[in-house]
Amino acid sequence: MRFSRIAAFSSLLTVCLSAAPFSIDRIDPPEWWTGMASRSLQLQVHGDDIRSADVSVAYPGVTVDSIVRLDGSPDWLYVYLDISPDAAPGKIPLKFSFGKKTLRRSFPLLRRDLDRKGAQGFSSTDLLYLVMPDRFSDGDPENNNVESLRFPVGADRTDPNTRHGGDLKGILDHTDYLDSLGVTAVWFTPVLENDMPGGSYHGYATTDYYRIDPRLGTNALYATLVDSLHSRGIKTVMDMIFNHCGSEHPWRLDPPASDWFNMQDDWQQTNYRLSTLTDPYASGYDRRLTTDGWFVREMPDLNQRQPQLMDYLIQNSIWWVEKAGIDAVRMDTYPYADWRAMNRWIRALKTQYPDFTIVGECWLPDAGAEAVWQKGTHSGATAGIDSELPVVMDFGMVLKNRDMRPFRDQTDAWNGLNTLYDHLALDFLYPDPMRVLRFLDNHDTERFVVSDPPSPEAWRQAMAFLLTVPGIPQIYYGTEILMSGTREGGDGNIRKDMPGGFPGDSSSVFSGKLLSAECSDALAYLSTVARWRRTSDAVAHGSMKHFLPDNGVYIYERRSSSDQVIVILNGRDEEVTVPLGRYAEVLVPGAIWRDVVTSATLSLEPSEELHLSPRQSMILQRAK
Repeated sequence: MRFSRIAAFSSLLTVCLSAAPFSIDRIDPPEWWTGMASRSLQLQVHGDDIRSADVSVAYPGVTVDSIVRLDGSPDWLYVYLDISPDAAPGKIPLKFSFGKKTLRRSFPLLRRDLDRKGAQGFSSTDLLYLVMPDRFSDGDPENNNVESLRFPVGADRTDPNTRHGGDLKGILDHTDYLDSLGVTAVWFTPVLENDMPGGSYHGYATTDYYRIDPRLGTNALYATLVDSLHSRGIKTVMDMIFNHCGSEHPWRLDPPASDWFNMQDDWQQTNYRLSTLTDPYASGYDRRLTTDGWFVREMPDLNQRQPQLMDYLIQNSIWWVEKAGIDAVRMDTYPYADWRAMNRWIRALKTQYPDFTIVGECWLPDAGAEAVWQKGTHSGATAGIDSELPVVMDFGMVLKNRDMRPFRDQTDAWNGLNTLYDHLALDFLYPDPMRVLRFLDNHDTERFVVSDPPSPEAWRQAMAFLLTVPGIPQIYYGTEILMSGTREGGDGNIRKDMPGGFPGDSSSVFSGKLLSAECSDALAYLSTVARWRRTSDAVAHGSMKHFLPDNGVYIYERRSSSDQVIVILNGRDEEVTVPLGRYAEVLVPGAIWRDVVTSATLSLEPSEELHLSPRQSMILQRAK
């Protein structure tokens, strides 16, 4: 009798399972490639009640290694395949079984295009140009409104804090401009889908990690843009965000696991205090709130300690390298994520692509705090952090420009260009100062030109400094035409439209139409120095020797075995006569120097004096 009851229950359970809803609407990644460094491939499968399905594969060289069923929504399943190095390209047949019901899907296994450029990385030989696609150029007005999105927020250029309609086609139309400017790498703010209320024009609230936002273009167009830039010798840096996603991402709407997000059921906002991560006296509460708190309610904080989530993100980065040929990644809000998990991500990328470069946004006030996050630092070990991040960002330079304004203020003994000297003097804290991203502004800070342009001489001085000191220089779009802006009234004011990139613009940077004389001169100066920088081994790889600013004049040398450059900056708003005797150790008697901007030649003998006009800057390369 007891056996009959158990058998009856078993039969009833089988019937119920067979009748249960069971579907598949998506598998990530969409495809993969043969011959990858790792044999393991995670498939994230989404569909109604898919979690209970069994999975099998019948394909030479491919087997199911494991199946992971998490404790969140039943609509997620994680299947790990083992792909042998001998597996041939083709369609992998996936069989999903649920009781008596079966679903089949084909998963593409592609051959890698080994001839395609990509994963080149960037270095101190490069000049990065930061572009916010929505504000650069509208090449396809037809995609300004995409009704298929859940939140089809269209373009409205009258509102500085919403979408304006710039897109990838607009950038593709002006790659000749980028080339003429002299930049060698372009960093786009995030281009992935942000299907969010309000439109999320900035791109930092991802809702689909495998899809270019349709208001910017398509995956195919993004790959075309990367290829077009490569044909001009320009690399592409993709902006990624692992710390958080958008609140409308399917993960947030239907979490795969109870630990997929930090503070998943009771969110708190981060304290934004990265100092807690290295502070030897910080409380555990404060540290946890820094890393696990949410940036804002609309950006739920991802838990990188969750293994299936991190596998997904690692594979997504590799997928974009293979699919589009990107060369590097700029990782947003780097220290807010779990640094051990991020080390794992870095190792996976570097194993697959040894030349690949990763720069992390570590928004910290000085070199002491910033250097903790660069690979090989001693201070990191002291702070209990063993980061493997190759390149960090010099936010200290931005803050000094904001607070001290060395290129604007009349120089005295302790301000002006002395602040820059003291800033560079702390480079000993970095394991590799040449792998520090130097910049004066970006999309999250007030513009270097706040409202009224500085004197042309002061602006040129800032550009000369940025493009000749050790490290990797980064220019924010519009800087070359004196674009201004503060954060007052919203971040849209520091993310203005590029003139000439949008229908109806009365002036155009791309054609030079109706640009002011000051803007045209600035553009010519920056492009001249940028193109020259490509040729200077001393600036790209050489040593640095600088002299304490004297009477407001800052002089430094960059030198390699084949090249020598001397930079002279007069930080005063008046004429200065400089006795050259104190600089004898970098001056070669009888040498001829060429001004890289004017092409004029001159001698610099220790016995002579040099006369400088107010705020004059000189970049001199030894001619013989």
